[in-house]
Amino acid sequence: MAGPGDRPSLFDLMNCMAASPLEVRTLSDRLMEVVRDMILSGAIAPDVPIRQDALAADLNVSKIPLREALVRLEQDGLVVSHANRGFFARGMSAAEVEEIFELRLKLEPDAAAEACLVADDARQEEARQVLAQLNAAAAGGLPTVGPLNRAFHMALVQPSKRALTTEITSRLHVMADRYVRKHLEHKGRHLTAEAEHQDILQAWLARDADKVRRLVADHLQHTLSDLREEFAQGDGRG
Repeated sequence: MAGPGDRPSLFDLMNCMAASPLEVRTLSDRLMEVVRDMILSGAIAPDVPIRQDALAADLNVSKIPLREALVRLEQDGLVVSHANRGFFARGMSAAEVEEIFELRLKLEPDAAAEACLVADDARQEEARQVLAQLNAAAAGGLPTVGPLNRAFHMALVQPSKRALTTEITSRLHVMADRYVRKHLEHKGRHLTAEAEHQDILQAWLARDADKVRRLVADHLQHTLSDLREEFAQGDGRG
């Protein structure tokens, strides 16, 4: 674990993730996001005990809200706890990636297809802007690729106004994040993803629901196929 001088305080991190003026968020909410992003980025390694005292000191918070954040992250599937051993970031596995993408394939193509038919001008512009930001981040190798990839896919789903489907899809995206980052580590794959995203967006903006459904399914299946190959070669674990 890095020392306090090697990592910004929670106050600094939360400023970078500032909420809108109308959004009220608790310390636990923001702390959960900070720790979640540390897990997804690999700053907190999988299958290694999370030293709560050291992490709380690094983030300049007490252990109580940190523990609350870890409990919530366990509910989201990113953390596991063991009696008398504490909390661990959940490891990556071939079985888990199969289940995550199987569920995404069942929900996401239909949700995006339905959403494209009802998205208004503001929602369409949001999807355009997020994809532009994602492409710029991917080209520059920036750490915001994971969150922006999630944001783009969710921008395609949210206008459907299916609250439960949107919530479940969002949680699946968080669990898929480490696998997507692993997938994109290979040279050139971000270019393939960029082209697929662009095709999906154009079909979505054109309100071609059948094409959106097919392209989203193909995109997810393509990513899953690459990840299967990586795990088969022993390169899937972060």
